[in-house]
Amino acid sequence: MHWREIIRRPVVTEKSNFMADELNQYTFVVDSRANKVQIKQAVELAWPDVTVEKVRVSNMPAKRARRWRSMTTRKVGWKKAIVTLAWGDSIDLFEGV
Repeated sequence: MHWREIIRRPVVTEKSNFMADELNQYTFVVDSRANKVQIKQAVELAWPDVTVEKVRVSNMPAKRARRWRSMTTRKVGWKKAIVTLAWGDSIDLFEGV
């Protein structure tokens, strides 16, 4: 798989911003078929000047939501990767915005 297929998008929340600033960890939504080695290679290809130290992966479960009386919808599950970079490295997620 190409690295653009593996890394779908960054997760931008208050917690992920704190982790990026304080702990040097970045959170991404990744392809559900990707493993830790592929995610590490994809991050290092996307940002060539960073070194990945650790990758943690978790599968986020699907959720049911009730809209009206008998109508229910389902949100699909997704895979989340938390990437720890070497000390001093950083990723500019919103470059050129």
